[in-house]
Amino acid sequence: LSVQKNVVRGMHYQLPPMGQDKLVRVVRGAILDIVVDVRRKSPTFGKHVAVELSAENWKQIFVPVGFGHGFITLKPNTEVLYKVSSEYSPQHERAFRWNDPDLKINWGANESSVILSPRDKIHPMLKDVKDLF
Repeated sequence: LSVQKNVVRGMHYQLPPMGQDKLVRVVRGAILDIVVDVRRKSPTFGKHVAVELSAENWKQIFVPVGFGHGFITLKPNTEVLYKVSSEYSPQHERAFRWNDPDLKINWGANESSVILSPRDKIHPMLKDVKDLF
């Protein structure tokens, strides 16, 4: 649950053997969901897709292992549900900066209006992440 609009969560993924497939949907409110390919040898490495998920449109997105995931809330009191293929594992979790300029993600909000957790403010740029797929 994110109470405020413009809350950014991401960009997160987990390494094997605790890599996670995720099925993401919104049961209240709306988000812009972002998925980034973090497989170094992939021809689409660093490329992303963005899709609006909302309680109204009933869309879901599948995020496979090897992809970073994040979102921004588009409405207050947004509730996001995940189904995951493995448990959360803090020692396997990795992340990169949500606003990495190399990724060219249009979040639809000014950086000054974005609300971030303290840990999401300090992630490295994708090119500086050592543990990728």
